[in-house]
Amino acid sequence: MERICLFPGTFDPITLGHVDVIERAVSLFDKLVIGVGMNASKQPMFTVEQRTGWIKDIFKNDPRIEVTGYEGLTVDYCKQINAHFILRGIRYISDFEYEKAIADMNRMLVPDIETIFLTCSPLYSTISSTLVRDVIRNGGNAAMFLPKEVKY
Repeated sequence: MERICLFPGTFDPITLGHVDVIERAVSLFDKLVIGVGMNASKQPMFTVEQRTGWIKDIFKNDPRIEVTGYEGLTVDYCKQINAHFILRGIRYISDFEYEKAIADMNRMLVPDIETIFLTCSPLYSTISSTLVRDVIRNGGNAAMFLPKEVKY
């Protein structure tokens, strides 16, 4: 059985912290699908096309990584792509509490999908897409938090 993992997120925008988690996780699976979620409760700064384009550009040389947009329940999308793992990045203990609640709900919905938590490297633990968007909105230079492929 091919080990397919979904790394879901809004990636609005993708940060160096996301890239760190992806680069360390990809060797654990046969295929890592980065799923850019369309969340009805969030108003993104960047379009799904921009976000998926940046991510495809960043990982264009790694055939194990696929990038797609999706909407709806993450576990339903996992079933569509035959993924038995969900990857979640953790920066702080508060992230874990939130992510564990989601993982528990997902497990109740689809018991054979495992959530894998990977902690962020300390260098990137303070970077979040929310804070990066605040820097951008207020005219600051967010380049130090973003991969060079992210143009805003």
